Amino acid sequence: MRTSFRCLSALVAGLLTSSTGAAQKRPVTQPLVTAAVAGQGVALIPINMVVIDPEVPAGTVSADRATLFRWTDSLLADGAMSRAPEVTWIPPAELRRLARRGGGLVPNPDQMGQSVMRGWSLKSVPDPLRSNLRKLLAVAGGWRYALIPASLLIKVDTTGALSVSLAVLLADVRTGRVVWRSVAKGSGGTAEQALGKAIATIFPVEDEGPQ
Repeated sequence: MRTSFRCLSALVAGLLTSSTGAAQKRPVTQPLVTAAVAGQGVALIPINMVVIDPEVPAGTVSADRATLFRWTDSLLADGAMSRAPEVTWIPPAELRRLARRGGGLVPNPDQMGQSVMRGWSLKSVPDPLRSNLRKLLAVAGGWRYALIPASLLIKVDTTGALSVSLAVLLADVRTGRVVWRSVAKGSGGTAEQALGKAIATIFPVEDEGPQ
């Protein structure tokens, strides 16, 4: 049984990673192969790091950090659910509800230190984040995968357009392994439109064409 478990884990990891291992050593933008987790539950961990470049005009996004975090969570959850419905996504709001019901035994999903995963060199989830993710997913249905938006950078690019870069990864919380990672990028239009374009690179729709 243990051998079968390891083989299955390796197979899923191979399917999720659409590029070569060498390419994973540096930041790249690549889609998540959701077929590998179709029919499974995947927790959408809340973001807790958003950086706004000083060149971004005032009023472009909310100055309130809590509002900004919830805005990012909402767009990512909406994108995942609409563009990859084959996965049972567990949104941040549901994770928070489960944590409140845990009576202190379940970690606060907003304060687990998930922003540490923005480091591209990390190949596994360190403790205590890993143990907190395992506890959280145990009460969320016993699933094993978590999609972690580690950081969001909002800036103005060289053309003067609004640009976003979202560092995001998929982690196997049982083994701690990072099985997929991307820097999702989008630019042009409003902040919501730019982030929407970035999210579309994570969950592309067939025949949609380039973003």
